[in-house]
Amino acid sequence: MAFQPKTDYDAVEKMWSSEREKPQFGESLSIGEIIFQEMRRHPKGIAQISDSEKTILLREDLLRNSIRIATYMRNLDLSQFDIVGIIANNSTHIAAVAYACFFNGIALHSLNSNYIPEIIEKLFLITKPRLIFCDGEAYPKVRAATAKLNVEIVTMCNISEDVISIQEVLQTPVENGFKPTPLKLGTDHQLAILSTSGSTGNQKAVVVTNSRAILCGFTQLTTEDVQYASSGMDWALGLYTIVTSGVFSTRRIISEKSFDPSETLRIIDQYQVTWVMQPPGQVAAIVNCPDFEKANLQSLRYYIYTGGRCTMEVQGKLRQRIDSGVMNFGFGLSETASFSSLNWHYDAKPNSVGRPSPGYKLKIINDQGESLGPNEEGEVCLNTGATDEVYKNSWLHSGDLGYMDDDGFLYIVDRKKDVLKYAANKYYPHEVEDIISGMPGVLEVCAFGIWNMQGGDAPAANVVLMPSVQISEQDVEDYVAQHANTEFLRLHAGCLFINDLKRSPNGKTNRAANKDHFLRTKGVQIDS
Repeated sequence: MAFQPKTDYDAVEKMWSSEREKPQFGESLSIGEIIFQEMRRHPKGIAQISDSEKTILLREDLLRNSIRIATYMRNLDLSQFDIVGIIANNSTHIAAVAYACFFNGIALHSLNSNYIPEIIEKLFLITKPRLIFCDGEAYPKVRAATAKLNVEIVTMCNISEDVISIQEVLQTPVENGFKPTPLKLGTDHQLAILSTSGSTGNQKAVVVTNSRAILCGFTQLTTEDVQYASSGMDWALGLYTIVTSGVFSTRRIISEKSFDPSETLRIIDQYQVTWVMQPPGQVAAIVNCPDFEKANLQSLRYYIYTGGRCTMEVQGKLRQRIDSGVMNFGFGLSETASFSSLNWHYDAKPNSVGRPSPGYKLKIINDQGESLGPNEEGEVCLNTGATDEVYKNSWLHSGDLGYMDDDGFLYIVDRKKDVLKYAANKYYPHEVEDIISGMPGVLEVCAFGIWNMQGGDAPAANVVLMPSVQISEQDVEDYVAQHANTEFLRLHAGCLFINDLKRSPNGKTNRAANKDHFLRTKGVQIDS
C-alpha cells in the first residue's frame, strides 16, 4: 500500500520527515491577502449559513462586511502590533470580525465565553487588546474583567443599548480601494493568539503566525465542500475552520448553540456536510447518541477528530457507519497551530494519528534527549521550519509520549507529565484506560491516581457506559483485576460511573476535573 504523505526516515539521525507540498498561493501573501483574493474570485458562492440564526451570506456579502469592520478598526488607528479580543459564539458576523483582523494584519485573541472573569482578566492582561467583540450576555463580565485596560467593546448579539453594536460597526463606509495591509514581518507575523485548553494545567496564550503550516491537512478542500465544526475561535479547531473556509472558498455551517450530538447529526444531513472536525469527546457523544444508527452520513468525505485520546471502541462504532477513507485521526499542538500529523489510512493503521504532515520533521527522544528508532516509546518532538527561531535547537517538545511504527506512522500513548507511581511501580493512566475500554459496554473512561501514604497514586477511573448497559462498578473493578497483567494496575481506589466525562470548554477530557469529581462524589479524603 502506498501510504500518504510520502515520508522519509533518516536511520542515522533517527528522524522522520515529509516533503513540503507545492504552494497553491504566492508564498509572500498573508492569510488575509489570500482570503481577500479568493472571496473576490467567488463572489456569488454561499460562504456561510447560520443554522441557529437562519442567515445566509454570499462571499460578496461576507467580504463587504469584513471590509467595513476592517475600516472601522483603521479608523481607531489600530496597527499591526495591536490585538483584537473576541469572546463570542459562532454568530453570523463573527467570521467578518476574524477576516477584518486578517486583512489588517491584526492578531485576534479569542477566549471561551464560559471562562470566569478571573481567567479573562489574566489572559487579556497578557495581550492587552484595544478592541473586544463579545456576545451581549458576556458583556458585564468582560467589562469588569478588562477594567484595567483602555479597551473599546462591541457587542455581537443580545445587544445592550448602552454599548456599541456590530450593526453600528457594519454601517462604517467602505474605504475606497480597500486592500489588505502587507505584513511587516511577512508570514512570521502573528495571525492569532490561542489560549491552551488548561486540560493539563493553567491556560496559557500561544502565538499562531501566518505560516502556511496552518493549512496542513486541508489542501484537498474545494469549493464543493461544506464544513461544520461546533468549536469557536477560542480553540484551534474553530480557527482552522474559519481560515480554511476563507482560503479554499468552502461553504461553512455555523450555529450559536453549544454542541449537541443529535443537532450535529441533523446538520450533517440537512446541509449535506462533507467535512466535520471534532474533539474525541464529541465523537464519543455522537456514537452514543440514540439518533446515530439512523443518521444519514453519506455526504461526509472527511471526519477529522483530534485533541486527545479516542478509544478504539468509539472509533470502531464510528467506522461501522462511515467509510474508512473518511475517518482521519489527527495530532497537533496549539503552539504549531496546525496538524503535525493526520491519518489518511484508518483501516490499515487504526488508532494512529498518521504520518508527519508535509513540511514536518518528527523524532522520538528518551529522558536523556537521545533520539529513538521505530517502535521505541519516548517524547514526541516536532520541527516545522517555522520553529527555527522560536524553539531550542529548532525542536518543539510536545510533552506527549508516543512511538513511530515501521511505516512511519505515529501513535500517541499519553502525556509525559501524567506518569504516576503506585507500590514503587510507574504507570500511565492510558494503561488503565486501555484495559477498561476493552470491557463490553464501556464507551469512555478517564483514569487518574488517588494518592495515599501507603502505596502512592492508587489507580482510579471515571467510566461512561453505553446506553442500557447493565453492569456495576464492582464488575469493572473485577474486569480490570482479571485483565491487568500486574497487581499495581488494578483499580485500587475504585471506579465511578458518570453520564459524561468532565471536559474543558473546548471539549477535551480534563483529567484533573474528573479526579476532583471522583473525590467529591465518593467523599474521599486524600492523605496529607
